[in-house]
Amino acid sequence: MTQPVFEITKAATFDAAHYFAEGPQHRPYTNLHGHSFKVEATVRGATEEPVGWVADLADLEAALKGVAGQLDHGLLNEKPGLERPTLEHICLYFAERLKPQFPGLCRIVVSRPTIGESCAYAL
Repeated sequence: MTQPVFEITKAATFDAAHYFAEGPQHRPYTNLHGHSFKVEATVRGATEEPVGWVADLADLEAALKGVAGQLDHGLLNEKPGLERPTLEHICLYFAERLKPQFPGLCRIVVSRPTIGESCAYAL
């Protein structure tokens, strides 16, 4: 009999500014502007003893909020790896920083809820 596999998810928010220097010049997002972002990290795996969970949700929350805090109220273009701060690159940014601590990390979703946009990265 195979062991059940679960997915746990935590979310964090941050506010940041960005612009797209390479974007079409007739679009407003080439100008400096900001968004409220939501990021969700999902860890997949079997439960681990002795507690019987996939990972400690408090550890996942702390790590996720730590990375979000590095971006909060900043200019994303100034962060190494986010020179082109698309939702796709923001997903990769979070994944690269969380994967070492959470080997079961399987999904990062970054969204801008106020404008109905999101991007999911399946690892």
